[in-house]
Amino acid sequence: MRPSALLRLALAGTRTDTVRVLLTALSAALAALAAFAALTVLAIPTPPASAGNMVRWSDQYSNALLREPGLRGGTAFALVLLMIPVLALAGQCARLGAPARDRRLAALRLAGATPGQVTRLAMLETGVAGLLGTLCGLALYLVGRELLHRPDERGQLALPTDVLPHAGALAAVVVGLPLVAGLATALMLRRVITTPLGVTRRAARERGPGPWAGVLIVVGVAAFILGWPVLLRRTVDGPYVGLALVLIAAGGLAAILGTVTGTGWISHTTGRLLRRYARHPAPLLAAGRLMSDPWAGSRAFAALLAAVIFGAGAAGLRSHFVTEDRLERQQNRLAGVEAGANPFYLNTISLVDLAVTVAVLIAAAGLLVAVVEGVVARRRAYAALTATGVPRTTLAWSLVWQAVLPAVPAILLALTVGAVLARALFGDANRGPSTTSVCDAGAQLCADPATREQYTRIIESPAVHAVPDVPLEQLALLGGGALAAVLATVGVGLLFLRSSTAVEELRAT
Repeated sequence: MRPSALLRLALAGTRTDTVRVLLTALSAALAALAAFAALTVLAIPTPPASAGNMVRWSDQYSNALLREPGLRGGTAFALVLLMIPVLALAGQCARLGAPARDRRLAALRLAGATPGQVTRLAMLETGVAGLLGTLCGLALYLVGRELLHRPDERGQLALPTDVLPHAGALAAVVVGLPLVAGLATALMLRRVITTPLGVTRRAARERGPGPWAGVLIVVGVAAFILGWPVLLRRTVDGPYVGLALVLIAAGGLAAILGTVTGTGWISHTTGRLLRRYARHPAPLLAAGRLMSDPWAGSRAFAALLAAVIFGAGAAGLRSHFVTEDRLERQQNRLAGVEAGANPFYLNTISLVDLAVTVAVLIAAAGLLVAVVEGVVARRRAYAALTATGVPRTTLAWSLVWQAVLPAVPAILLALTVGAVLARALFGDANRGPSTTSVCDAGAQLCADPATREQYTRIIESPAVHAVPDVPLEQLALLGGGALAAVLATVGVGLLFLRSSTAVEELRAT
């Protein structure tokens, strides 16, 4: 099949296919903007050390996250993390209208296309949508760079609009994201056989998922806890420090992956409990759906749970900084000074909270797409139930049970994992012993070196130690916000239920 024919077939389809392409392009544009922002932060040049700037700060920026070289890596990493819910949204958008697309691919097989050509067609469809989105993201980035270049009265910039990443890095993002999307499509289709009679899977899952995700979480948290003290002491040889870094990175990633994939086991177990103890039609319908496809919840909640884990970690970090601020205030009061810690770190955590909020909203958008896709994909089954006398309210409540019941334990698990990782990462708050000189005379006598020593006394503050409080209020707010996002997306998805339960849907092809 010629490339031009492949491209023409990839762009063909119904209105649902057009919506899927546009949503995929939007997700690619958002991911590209996050990647461009991270590259811009990393491209900020560090000035050479001078007599007036020994710390090598970039004083042209008003934001300390951009001004201090040591903070740019963390800022770029936070921007890259925002790509996770965006890419998850793209994955959910790619599933929109899947039954109609499967029938179209089966028709192509009936017309003589090979399985490899059908797979390349699906890859090209996703890649073209991703390329369209990254090009739009690049255009928005360049236009926004010019519009937001507004120095303040001191000549400082709030954003690094005076820096442009290397052209090769920009091109790598524009081309790399669609390429990754296409390869991910091929990976998802590796167990799918497209035949002239339809689309089937090579191996259907007969048994429910096992609780192996819990083992992954326990092992990951244990590796994280074991590796961090070694890295803090740095009294061992270099290879051991490298091993500690590997344990920390692998342990944190394993705990996050275990939390996300554990939703499949939670959904299946919830369905089994509902089927055993429920006595009403709505929960029984939800139980059947949860048991037949437990991994649907894992796919839909993946980005949301990842955002909740990072939000819980940020709440733990905030509690650690608040405790350190309290200890420093205690030592300062002993020295006769009423001052607290630098609020910069707390302001930075506020920015992290804002990023987590954005990630939750993006993840909620992906969950909304998943709910709508599930309703539209099963519209003939819903129409058949309605035709046999099942009320629409029963179907609506079954969707609510199906979405909310697995979400509650999954969100609680994500909050627990995030809080435990933060506690293991930052530990207790400690302030070492300090010595402070205090002058008890007036300002004039204390300013004179000849008389200052006569009125100066030394105050020694002992070492203090405190255990940070568990941020229950912030964790409850984060968990409640995530659950509210789930309820809101389900409520919006129910708007599509009436049109999907029309009796005319039984005659749809």
